[in-house]
Amino acid sequence: ELERRRLRALGLLKSGLMPVEVARRVGVDRRSVRRWKAAARDGGDQAVRARPTPGRPTKLSLKDRRRLVAVLVKGAQAAGFPTDLWTCPRVAQVIARRFQVHYHVAHVGRLLYALGFSPQKPARRAIERDEEAIRRWIQVEWPRVKKTPRVVARRSSSATKRAS
Repeated sequence: ELERRRLRALGLLKSGLMPVEVARRVGVDRRSVRRWKAAARDGGDQAVRARPTPGRPTKLSLKDRRRLVAVLVKGAQAAGFPTDLWTCPRVAQVIARRFQVHYHVAHVGRLLYALGFSPQKPARRAIERDEEAIRRWIQVEWPRVKKTPRVVARRSSSATKRAS
């Protein structure tokens, strides 16, 4: 679509319209039109055509990404997990099982964002939540691992130096 917009803008420029008018008609900033005009002047219409994205190709094809979205929308339980909560490790497992592609768990979050998903806070507490284990951890473990402030020698509250 962007390429089509740029080529349309070039056509309008060739027909004699001013860049400001072309920008209004195409729905872009006038600076973009001027930039495209300069690129076309130096390299022809080919200079404004879309180029392939540089870098490594994606591991999942567009078709596989669509299939992954369909799996995610059905829910985690439909994919064989005990609860319906999707986590990055679970999504990574599904991708590995269904598509034989391995993603690092940290990258799965970026992939999900690119697919239009965002992190969500559960509406209620998890059924698996163990209140007794949480209470015990707060009473026993937290005091052990909690950082305590270091004792520092008292300093003067004055921000200025003593006269010499």
